[in-house]
Amino acid sequence: MNQVFISWSGGKDCCLAGYLATLDGCQVRYLANTVSEDGQRSRSHGLPSWVLREQSRAIGIPLVQRRTGQDNYEAEFKDMLRGFRHEGIDGGVFGDIDFIEHRQWVERVCQDVDITAHLPLWGRSQDKILRDFISLGFEAVVVATKAELLGEEWLGRKIDLNFIRDLAELSKTREITPCGEAGEYHTLVTDGPLFQKRLEITETRNIRRDEHWFLEIQKCELKAK
Repeated sequence: MNQVFISWSGGKDCCLAGYLATLDGCQVRYLANTVSEDGQRSRSHGLPSWVLREQSRAIGIPLVQRRTGQDNYEAEFKDMLRGFRHEGIDGGVFGDIDFIEHRQWVERVCQDVDITAHLPLWGRSQDKILRDFISLGFEAVVVATKAELLGEEWLGRKIDLNFIRDLAELSKTREITPCGEAGEYHTLVTDGPLFQKRLEITETRNIRRDEHWFLEIQKCELKAK
């Protein structure tokens, strides 16, 4: 059985990719997340670090959070992977779908530390990925949007069939991909097959930073399924 980590943002794509890896026989040892230099927010979605730690508790898989800056990101990421490799982990799972430059970076960095990169979602239809995510029983909410494409009213929306329908309608007049591969929106997964407990968001506020809207999670709780 391959021992792997999941490159973790807390969102739908990495979560689905990780679940598919488990169906393929992989044992997920860690969720691997990079955070700002002060340790307060994830670098991928700008989520408070503590929210991802609570999500990790809900899933029941340890979360490793590595502080990184713009100048040392790759070096710190590789150092984190070397630590995994030292523990016998030989694979990394990534939720990339079609951004070739990032795939090339992922494969190069993993190869440098003798880890095999797995990309279970690569090349799949984005619409089908969303529908599979929903049909498998995962639940997620929108936690960030590009303000010029998706307004504040999209924050907190559940990823469901209504979401797919409304996004498809909006994409007729705006350049929006179904899975938000260009950063149009980001999500936080709150329940699903990987989860031992459900993550319930109980208090939020909407804030805008530069060109993005964020659902600032202030309180959440773990609930029995």
